[in-house]
Amino acid sequence: MLDVAIRKPDGSSAIDWQHVGLRTAPPLPVAPALHTILPDGLRRGSTVSVAGSMSLLLALLGAASADGAWCALVGFPRISAEAAREYGVDLARLALVPEPGEGWTTAVGALLDAVDIVAARPPRSRGGLAPGDIRRLAARARSKDAVLVPYVIESAGWPGADVRLQARDGVWSGIGDGTGRLRARRVDVTAGGRGQAARTRSASLWLPADGGGVQPATSLAPVIDLAG
Repeated sequence: MLDVAIRKPDGSSAIDWQHVGLRTAPPLPVAPALHTILPDGLRRGSTVSVAGSMSLLLALLGAASADGAWCALVGFPRISAEAAREYGVDLARLALVPEPGEGWTTAVGALLDAVDIVAARPPRSRGGLAPGDIRRLAARARSKDAVLVPYVIESAGWPGADVRLQARDGVWSGIGDGTGRLRARRVDVTAGGRGQAARTRSASLWLPADGGGVQPATSLAPVIDLAG
């Protein structure tokens, strides 16, 4: 291999061009059940779009939050604190901006300066966000080693996302013929994107699992809770 390092008189490296521009911050962890679709966790500086399931979004934040990461939710008017906690989100390190109004882009950009993960639902205005705003937010996430997580509808997507997560075919379990209650939901999740994420990955998950949280759907189905 070609030696492209600039060396000091004593032979030690002053600058190694093979590593210039490469990120040294470790990725943020994800729940074990998500390792199939995100084997390297959440890469800092990346944009990871989520579609099809709010539970998937919370599950994506859970392990990183429990590990000490600060998270923010922007543009989500109603979030269940109990559900977030079941997925591992530490509410003491969670910032909420439910209604940023016309300042959506400003709020997201400012939070990318301050916290590790910013999950944001884009405003539903006609025409959506300007392409320049999308590029600037992605650049802000890269420069701050943060992770931007847009929550989008499948048809709109998020241009330029490094990873795209999509949940489909949710089927609830636990309800019988006039008996029981909903206990768990099985969904199929696919992950695609660009670069290292160009290879499509998929997994079947309990989301939520019986008792909360996320688990691989290879586990046993929930037991029906019979009335009486």
